[in-house]
Amino acid sequence: MTTPRVGAPSTLSRGAQHTGTGTGGRIGDSPTRPDGALKVTGEFAYASDLWHDDMCWGTTLRSPHPHARIVAIDITEALKVPGVYAVLTAGDVPGENSVGLEHSDQPVLATDVVRYQGEPVALVAADHPETARRAAKRIRVDYQPLPAVTDPRRALDADSPKVHEQGNLVRHLKLRRGEQSPRAPVVVAMDFEVGMQDQAFLGPEAGLAVPAEDGGIDLFVATQWLHVDQRQVCRALGMGPEKVRLALAGVGGAFGGREDLSMHVHACLLALHTGKPVKMSYNREESFFGHVHRHPATMRYEFGAQPDGTLLYAKGNILFDGGAYASSTGAVVGNGGTMGMGPYRIPSVAVDCYGVYTNNPPCGAMRGFGCVQAAFIHEALMDELADTVGVDRVEIRARNGMREGDRNITGQLIDAPAPVEELLEIVRDMPLPKPRSTGDVLDLRTLPGGVSNTTHGEGVVRGIGYAVTFKNVGFSEGFDDFSSARVALRITAGDPVATVHTAAAEVGQGLVTVEQQICRTELGVERVVVHPKDTGVGSGGSTSASRQTYVTGGAVKAACEAVRASVLGLAATLLDRPAEALRMEGAKIVELGGEVVAELGEVLGDEVVEETVQWRHRPTQAPDPETGQGDLHVQYAFSAHRAVVDVDVELGLVKVVALDTAQDVGKAINPDAVLGQIQGGSAQGMGLALMEEIVVTDGKVRNPSFTDYLIPTILDMPPMKIKVLEYADPHAPYGVRGVGEAPTISSGPAVAAAIRQATGKALRRVPIRPEHITEPGV
Repeated sequence: MTTPRVGAPSTLSRGAQHTGTGTGGRIGDSPTRPDGALKVTGEFAYASDLWHDDMCWGTTLRSPHPHARIVAIDITEALKVPGVYAVLTAGDVPGENSVGLEHSDQPVLATDVVRYQGEPVALVAADHPETARRAAKRIRVDYQPLPAVTDPRRALDADSPKVHEQGNLVRHLKLRRGEQSPRAPVVVAMDFEVGMQDQAFLGPEAGLAVPAEDGGIDLFVATQWLHVDQRQVCRALGMGPEKVRLALAGVGGAFGGREDLSMHVHACLLALHTGKPVKMSYNREESFFGHVHRHPATMRYEFGAQPDGTLLYAKGNILFDGGAYASSTGAVVGNGGTMGMGPYRIPSVAVDCYGVYTNNPPCGAMRGFGCVQAAFIHEALMDELADTVGVDRVEIRARNGMREGDRNITGQLIDAPAPVEELLEIVRDMPLPKPRSTGDVLDLRTLPGGVSNTTHGEGVVRGIGYAVTFKNVGFSEGFDDFSSARVALRITAGDPVATVHTAAAEVGQGLVTVEQQICRTELGVERVVVHPKDTGVGSGGSTSASRQTYVTGGAVKAACEAVRASVLGLAATLLDRPAEALRMEGAKIVELGGEVVAELGEVLGDEVVEETVQWRHRPTQAPDPETGQGDLHVQYAFSAHRAVVDVDVELGLVKVVALDTAQDVGKAINPDAVLGQIQGGSAQGMGLALMEEIVVTDGKVRNPSFTDYLIPTILDMPPMKIKVLEYADPHAPYGVRGVGEAPTISSGPAVAAAIRQATGKALRRVPIRPEHITEPGV
């Protein structure tokens, strides 16, 4: 198996040493994060730590029903509670009572109808959070329950209740390519379901709204997208952006769950009504109701192939449950449909992907964004095809894997490296964990069930599974995806200091470090200050879609280049030499031959050179409405995983023994951060395969706590061998590819495949629970 390649990649393995001590890290180094020590010592200020001496506390009253009419609301008793400053309902919203990422279809506070359990109905501000909660319980709401749509498979039926007046369809993506009446000697098909996963960030939704002297509001909030938040808050408050100023507070994880508004407008309403700063901070249960989740999916696929396993056609039907409001369901449909067949060459394709409204909890962005759900079925079906035609499971993927120069199922040319085959070969050839032996010293922690002592090895079967997947980077389908950056250079105490200002949210991924690295690389200065993230500069776009290093990194690079050009222009004037003959080297101006001709301090003096740049990646296209064809995406990231599991087939317990991976990142701007992203993404994918699910019955969430919603801990995560390839994307700054989402997509299907191999069971639903393994016929 060979893949044509121009040039050779550099590689990075876990545990490798890298230069950089924090203050001097450039591109390719791994400097110490400026927020790292504060976070590990517990000194970092998260949004829930925000404080104002004169503040009061806000809380939200939420609907107990998945669908009901509001007949009446009585706030009289709540207002009588000592310490209460305000009780607000929908009638107190001064602007438009609607918010939403793609469609403004969600009320700030419900008016006549609630459409999901947990929908906000009223707000309370009081002098203490417990006082606010007690008062909220005294609000009397008269509900008339209505029929609820809780099965997404029935949402489009003619007799199904309508969640919204226009019906229950959010989006249907129709994708057609090649022969539409295909035949094949070998046909395999299956149905698959994926449950509702939560982002499970540890820092709950929180923020502080402070009334301003100009009649506006300053909101400090944990978020992923400051400017889109600002736009929605402005609309709800009936104010212009000059009166609504947002600043990023400390974010304790996001993973897509902070793209939509939570307490933003609510805190601002209470602050403006009371004239006092208002803090809102959700507890864990409220957090489960206060943000969107990963879309559950029901899918049916069919692959047709030659006897040797070469794919001839693929058909897919994907149904995403969007819940009560649209959020980003339309974009998830776009991703799930256009990348839902995996990184394979398929001549003939027919895909129908639907997103529907139901009265279940709203669903939206989560790491992997539509590709995660589809990967479980396309990888399971590839295994089934391999077994049917008698071809090795790695070989069949490599045989059909995308290569540079291919066209994907939307007809888009793959014009950057696509090392599908190489990634598979790397994970296949990594050393396997040592098999257990009866002579080994027993360590219960290495067995399914762990220290619960459920087995000493009897009934335990080992399985190995593989998966390879891909994910678009950046926003797609013609979206105007850009970022703004402002970079200033000045002399401070005799040293050059660069300041970089973007509105791109740091949510724990290390963007602030990357911004510093780019400034040091481009300007040659050691001291780089990252300005606090706020709406005082142009939009940085969303911290999602694995886009910030690419797009905001591109903006910072371009702003630095503009600053450098301005500085060299000043030097050229001072020295009476052409700017083209000069360059910056740290605090010096040198000729191209290397001779120092001036100190930077001489050139700048007291002047500050500042440049602001708005930077865009190459444009994408909206899909053809009838065929789904077009150049929809700007870039793809590829990853492969091999999972090794031990399964107690008698009890249905699983221990993941190894989760090894290879990924092409284009260029590792910060190698240690790259490894961290791959490890974290792999953990979330593994969690969905094994344990993570919000259980919803008749529209009601049954497990809104970390007691009952399980996420992997350090004891669940196995050792990981990680190989990073760096095949530069010629269209991207520094050749980078987005990193954070791809490992979430391929890790889960690999774990599921390993469990299937160990048990011999079909296992067509995730998360895979013990009863799925032990019950006959599953």
